[in-house]
Amino acid sequence: MITVSGLSLIFSDKKIFEDVNLKFLPGNCYGVIGANGAGKSTFLKLLSGEKESTSGQVIIEKNKRLAFLSQNQNAFDHLTVLETVIIGHKELFDIMQAKEVIYQKEIITDQEGYELSNLEAAFAELNGWDAESDAEKLLNGLNVPASEFNKKMSDILPKYKVKALLAQALFGNPDILLLDEPTNNLDFEAIAWLENFLVNYDNTVITVSHDRHFLNNVCTHMVDIDYFQAKLYPGNYDFWMESSQLIQRLMTDKNKKKEERIQELKAFIARFSANLSKSSQATSRKKSLEKIQLDEIVPSSRKYPFIGFEIEKQLGKDVLEVKDLSISLDGQKLFSNVSFTMSRGDKVALLGENDLAKTALLRVLAGELEPETGTIKWGQTVTKSYFPSDNDAYFVGKNQNLIDWLRQYSKEPAESYIRGFLGRMLFSGDQPLKFVKYLSGGEKMRCMYSKLMLSQANTLLIDSPTIHLDLEAIQAVNKGFEEYKGSLVVASHDHNLLQSVCNKIVEIGDLGAFSYEGTFDEYIENLDIKQRRRQLYKS
Repeated sequence: MITVSGLSLIFSDKKIFEDVNLKFLPGNCYGVIGANGAGKSTFLKLLSGEKESTSGQVIIEKNKRLAFLSQNQNAFDHLTVLETVIIGHKELFDIMQAKEVIYQKEIITDQEGYELSNLEAAFAELNGWDAESDAEKLLNGLNVPASEFNKKMSDILPKYKVKALLAQALFGNPDILLLDEPTNNLDFEAIAWLENFLVNYDNTVITVSHDRHFLNNVCTHMVDIDYFQAKLYPGNYDFWMESSQLIQRLMTDKNKKKEERIQELKAFIARFSANLSKSSQATSRKKSLEKIQLDEIVPSSRKYPFIGFEIEKQLGKDVLEVKDLSISLDGQKLFSNVSFTMSRGDKVALLGENDLAKTALLRVLAGELEPETGTIKWGQTVTKSYFPSDNDAYFVGKNQNLIDWLRQYSKEPAESYIRGFLGRMLFSGDQPLKFVKYLSGGEKMRCMYSKLMLSQANTLLIDSPTIHLDLEAIQAVNKGFEEYKGSLVVASHDHNLLQSVCNKIVEIGDLGAFSYEGTFDEYIENLDIKQRRRQLYKS
C-alpha cells in the first residue's frame, strides 16, 4: 500500500497541489488524468521520491519495492538489453555484479567465500536463477527480437530502447509500479500485451497516459488532478468522463430536485459498472460506485476545444490512386512497391512499424517529397491539406502574434473572424496577442488545428494528430474527424481514434503495402491478416 498524506507542492509563482490525501491499494490500477500542466508527471515523481514536496508525505508500506518507468533512453547505453531489464530490480542486479567480481578472481579468500555464500543465498531468495529467463519473457512479450538481447543499449533502435525500459520497470514483480506514458512509441501488439499484463497484475499500478483505450482496459480507478487537488474515483476513464459530464448537466438543471438527480446518477452507475476492467473485482467496485453522492463528483474545470471541418468543394468518386511507390531517406529504403486507392468517403488508417516511412508517405502525398519510383494520381475534385507531425518550422523565429500568424492562412483577414477560430481552440482574451515563437507544444498543435479548419479542404493528410494534446483536446480531435464529410489519411497511435474514425486500413512495410476494408479492431484481431502482414517486412 502507498499512502499520500497532506501532500502539497507550491512554488513562489504557482500552486500545483495542496493537501492531497489518497491511498493506493494492491490489485488496483490507478489512471492519473488532468489537463496539460496540471502536474500528472510531477505527481508520479513525488510518489517515487524523485521530487520533494513542499509539505506532507508519501508513505510506502515497509519492505515494498517501487519501480518507475524511466524516460531517459540513454541512461543505460553501457549495459546490454538484458542487463538493462534486470537492473530494474537493483538489489538483485547488485548481487549479480558482486558475485561476478568474486568469481572472476583466481583465488578466493575465506572472507570472500563467506561473502559469496551470503550473496548466493540472497540471490536464490530473490529468484535470481530465473532472472534472465524472466527478462527474456518480458522482452518477447513486447516484440523485441532475441537478436537484440545481448547488444548494448547504445547499439539498438530507439523503438527497442523504449520497450527495454518498459520491461525494466515490469521486471521482478515490483509491489508498486509507476508508469508515465507507458504506451508511447509502442506498436499496437505490444500495447495489447502490456494491457493484458497489467489486467492480471496483482500489485499496485499507478499510470499517467493519454491513451483512452489503454486507460479503459486496465484502470480500476481514476485520479483526477483538478482545482489543485487529486481526487480518487472508482471506474475506468469512460466512466469518470461520462459521470462527470452527467453531473455537470444535472447540476445546471435547477428545476430538478436533488433526490431525482441522485437517482439518475445511481441508475447510470448501475448500467455502467458492468464495463469495469477486472471482472473479479466488479462486485466490490459496484458497491463503491453505488455509494457515490451527487456532490462527490465535481464538474471539471477543464475546457474542451471545438474542432469542426467545413468543406468548400464536394469530393467526386475517385480520390487517390497510388501505384508502385518507393521512397528512400539518407540512402535507406523506407518502403517499396506501395500501391493503394481511396474513394469518396474513405478514412484511411495508415499503419506500419516505421514511423519515418509513414511520415515520408504523407509528405509525398502532400507534395513535399518526391518518390523514387511510382505514381500518384489525385482526383480532379480533390483539395488537400497536410497536418505534419513536426510543426516547428511554422513557428520558430516567427515574430508574429497568434492573430497575425493565423491571418496568413485565412481568406478573411478581419481580426474578429480570426479570433473566432482561435477561440474555438481556447485562445481567448489577450492570449491571441501572444507571440507564436513562445508557444508550448500543445498550444502549437491547437494553432495548427485552427489553420487546418480554415483550409476547408475536402481531403486531409494527418500525421500524429494527438501528440502534445491533453485528453480533452484529443476527444475534440476524435469527434472532429468522425464528423468530417471529406476523406482523410491519418497516421496515429491512438487506438480509439483509429477505431472510431477509419473504415479502411493501409499498412506499409519494407516490401509493399496491404489494404483492408473494415475497422481497425477487425484488422488487428484477424489472425489471417496477421499472417499476411508479416510478408510486408524483412525478416
